[in-house]
Amino acid sequence: MIHRLALLTLLTALPLPAVSEEWTTPRMSYGVPDLQGIWTSATLTGLERFDEIEELVLTPEQAHRIESGASHLMDSIDDVPEGELEVGGDVGGYNSAWMDPGNKLAVINGQIRSSILIEPEDGELPYSWRGWLRLAQRFWQLRKTDDPETRLLGERCLVGFGSTGGPPMLPVLYNNNYRIVQSPGLVLILVEMNHNVRTIRMNAEHLPPQIRPWLGDSVGRWEGDTLVVETTRFNPGQSFRASLRHFLYLSTDAVVTERFTRTSSSEILYEFSVDDPSIYTQVWRGELPLRATEGPIYEYACHEGNYSLAHILAGEREKD
Repeated sequence: MIHRLALLTLLTALPLPAVSEEWTTPRMSYGVPDLQGIWTSATLTGLERFDEIEELVLTPEQAHRIESGASHLMDSIDDVPEGELEVGGDVGGYNSAWMDPGNKLAVINGQIRSSILIEPEDGELPYSWRGWLRLAQRFWQLRKTDDPETRLLGERCLVGFGSTGGPPMLPVLYNNNYRIVQSPGLVLILVEMNHNVRTIRMNAEHLPPQIRPWLGDSVGRWEGDTLVVETTRFNPGQSFRASLRHFLYLSTDAVVTERFTRTSSSEILYEFSVDDPSIYTQVWRGELPLRATEGPIYEYACHEGNYSLAHILAGEREKD
């Protein structure tokens, strides 16, 4: 008995081994995962594969060269005053420099990615001949623009440049931040670019085909801990989406399926697929990390309606 008491005393005196607390998904009061907060998609990784790179996953040496080259480019574009926020750091980046594409490549499951696209395997958009024709026609229309209504949506301050609002939600050169707000029946995504708000109606039916809002009609559901959002009924004016980092053409009946999965306290895994057989030869898929960042997201006024565009075109008409 004495020996047992001595052993017990010795064991209780020894330090306990460190036990790491496993991260658990935070939940809303009604049980679903909590995706709320402000998130950024800013990254150097583009939609399609980098030139002269065939692999989806980069080596650390390749990543270092790309990130170092981008850092030198940003330094040559704008010198951030001492004490101000770094370009691409958090949402304040827009105040310190015009461009904030981020300064790091996208990393998913420890893999450094050379493209957001993961399918097709070559990392290029799988346009059909009809899709290429539609894209070429839109470029031609831009060369012959004679009124504001046929200019790019970003120039008209209606929908963000190059699909920041999406879907799919893709990073561009600046304003790559989102605020997610949840309720039992709705999920709202405030898009920094042009201050658009995506309204995702939970467990609902799609709108009638004749109703085609900006950013499409988004309907959501939960599959386990993943928010799945299906969007279709796109507005015809949103078919062409242009950015210096990608060009997209989606038909009005394209179906975009997104998956939002909280993977840590500071990250959401964002996955998407685009099914648009009238433009592409196959369904294409991508994935991207959304990283937590500080707020708030400031108003994006976009030249207060950009009335100067109409005035510029009116001046050109007068010349004609």
